[in-house]
Amino acid sequence: MSSTASHDPRSTDAWARLAAHATGFDPDLRAWFADDPERAGRLTHALADLHVDLSKNLVDETVLEQLLALAEQTGVAERRDAMLAGERVNVTEDRAVLHTALRLPRDAQLVVDGQDVVADVHEVLDRVYAFAEKVRSGEWVGATGEPVRTVVNIGIGGSDLGPVMAYEALKPYVHERVECRFISNIDPSDAALTLEGLDPATTLFVVSSKTFGTLETLTNARLCKAWLLEGLGDDVDASDAVARHFVAVSTALDKVADFGIDPDNAFGFWDWVGGRYSLDSAIGTSLAVAIGPERFAELLAGMHAVDEHFRTAEPAANVPLLMGLLNIWYTSFLGAETHAVLPYAQLLHRFPAYLQQLTMESNGKGVRWDGTPVTTGTGEVFWGEPGTNGQHAFYQLIHQGTRLVPADFIAVATPAHPLRDGEQDVHELFLANFFAQTRALAFGKTADEVRAEGTEESVVPARVFDGNRPTTSIMAPALTPSVLGQLVALYEHITFTQGVVWGIDSFDQWGVELGKQLAQEVGPAVAGDADALAGQDPSTRSLIEYYRAHRRTDGAG
Repeated sequence: MSSTASHDPRSTDAWARLAAHATGFDPDLRAWFADDPERAGRLTHALADLHVDLSKNLVDETVLEQLLALAEQTGVAERRDAMLAGERVNVTEDRAVLHTALRLPRDAQLVVDGQDVVADVHEVLDRVYAFAEKVRSGEWVGATGEPVRTVVNIGIGGSDLGPVMAYEALKPYVHERVECRFISNIDPSDAALTLEGLDPATTLFVVSSKTFGTLETLTNARLCKAWLLEGLGDDVDASDAVARHFVAVSTALDKVADFGIDPDNAFGFWDWVGGRYSLDSAIGTSLAVAIGPERFAELLAGMHAVDEHFRTAEPAANVPLLMGLLNIWYTSFLGAETHAVLPYAQLLHRFPAYLQQLTMESNGKGVRWDGTPVTTGTGEVFWGEPGTNGQHAFYQLIHQGTRLVPADFIAVATPAHPLRDGEQDVHELFLANFFAQTRALAFGKTADEVRAEGTEESVVPARVFDGNRPTTSIMAPALTPSVLGQLVALYEHITFTQGVVWGIDSFDQWGVELGKQLAQEVGPAVAGDADALAGQDPSTRSLIEYYRAHRRTDGAG
């Protein structure tokens, strides 16, 4: 297919049928389950190690049939195959999109523009793995001869969100001697608090910036460089200190060298790797050090298993395709504007934040890939927190509020830390909440059921739960590196599916550029340039004037 082909999804027959069906659509999960004892089994699917139950979603046979027709009529399979083959489906940047190539096995081959990208990927992986082993074994030492005990990852966006999410999720697999910390925000408090208590002699920095020019990342790298040199003192050669305590994830080897990092200790990746899809590239170097090459390879294998499922599974059993289409149904036909991701696994506490970038930077677009305006709503606001914390915070709105909030519940059967409270298995208590919440959201509680509990009539309306609140339940045997990789790839392909149906380029992010450009222009005004200040709009000028009048150079306190 042509990578520049576009479409208005509203012009398809399936879209018209779905729109007609949505008019007056009156879901009744209680009745659907009562009338169809096989519903749960029919709408539950296996995806590698994942057990995915879609049965509590607001779909009947007509909806499912027309959603699959919509995928066919908007060319999801063709565009998927084009992406996997290395066609330039990122049309606004004229790039291939090959994050899936980052997890292809070594014996695979994928030639793009005359280059076997699989061989390139494994050459970099081998270098990352060799470096990780040196750090983990203690062979890599700092300027004073001491082994590394803390790896500080310096990045932002995809260079931070992926590694920190995965590090937190896989802490049970982290090397006992190596801790990772992460700096991303240009707010100086981030660097100051992250470095607090660290020993410069045993700290290694990984600076992640493809161009080695990202403002926030390079500013933080310079702050860390100054901290390192001051901490090591004058007895240590400065150039040797930087070379022993800094490595880079970048392809700009000249800038890496100018910073003082040995280009041999720079690990590159390619323009066909988008930042929010880069965890499995050299961007994962700090993670590879933490969990080791073998476990990192398991993460990649989990991703690849989902890639293969997405590529080969029949549409009616293709989990990423189905979940992406469900999101289309809720946002484009039932009016949902947000999507909750609720992991019942504390180790996944950063997963919703990771998905915020993946989904909203990918599909928060108002223009189709041919440059024409979109004709439907696109994207959802992804958000969430771990259960059971969320139950005591925002679940009230999901259960009884006026907004439709589809929710994904994620849990594992075997916890990383099995503990008991007397006779009580705490993980079983935890998962009882997981099971109960999706049941309550689906089936609710009627007024008669409330009355049967002896509730006063005046209070009955407040205690009625309408139900029919859609959820997807995703379970796995345990949170292993492979399972984490499967979850990441699942949501990558969900996001892709939605983008294709809407006809948008899910792989550019021009919306982040204007603010960065204007920050450079506003900077002189913030620093005190009167002419630059006079050139600002009245609101911005007033805010800058307030800042300059109240800024103390000695810090707060």
